[in-house]
Amino acid sequence: MKSNFFSSSLSNIYSKSSSKSEVLSQILYGEKFRILNEKKGWIKIRTNYDNYIGFIKKENFYEKFKPELKIFKPKSKIFIRKNNKFLPSKKYLYFASGVSVLNSNKNFIEFKKNKWIKKSDTKKIFHQEKNFIKILKLFLNSKYLWGGKTTDGIDCSALIQIYFYYNRIFFPRDSKDQIRFCKKKDKKKLIKGDIIFWKGHVGICLNNSKFIHAYGPKKKVTIMPTELTINLIYKTANLIVKKISNIRNY
Repeated sequence: MKSNFFSSSLSNIYSKSSSKSEVLSQILYGEKFRILNEKKGWIKIRTNYDNYIGFIKKENFYEKFKPELKIFKPKSKIFIRKNNKFLPSKKYLYFASGVSVLNSNKNFIEFKKNKWIKKSDTKKIFHQEKNFIKILKLFLNSKYLWGGKTTDGIDCSALIQIYFYYNRIFFPRDSKDQIRFCKKKDKKKLIKGDIIFWKGHVGICLNNSKFIHAYGPKKKVTIMPTELTINLIYKTANLIVKKISNIRNY
């Protein structure tokens, strides 16, 4: 199976070859994947980063792609060049998307034929951002969206994974796989960077008393008191904490 690279800004990954089926995740511009099979305008794929399997619509993908930069804004407006002026479109590239440089000037980069983004929205592809709070706060107040992984909509497990994806470090997509992958911490006292898992839910401690997560009942990414969150999830969903790990372990 040869590798392909996703050539649109964003697409849903579905459980079946139908847009009416469940959205499992999303794929970002420049993301590498392999085609497992094809079916009536749909392809079954496996993403290279996290081995995620699902269906996307068939289109023309890149067969060769070497990203030099990546997006370090919640989303980067795409511009069209006309008469030497850069005109904003209604489309974006999203945080952590990798881009190659076809052309550039003082302020803009052409990443695709007559599609430009601001240089100031990017970092070098090998840039490492170890301040996880800086990344997660980019998504604050983004709406909760099952299967989403952008500031237009994101779910709880993607909020944790996006930090690792930006740094190009492997981390599973779904909370059920994340909880198996993560090592349980020994000390019970909560500290900055602690990842707290429930059955079907996950979030992370900003410090010993504040907690950020994409929370379905509030329909957004929000910061809440940690102990209040633990008690609320038990009270409303009858779920107890299953495991606590720490982001510094990965």
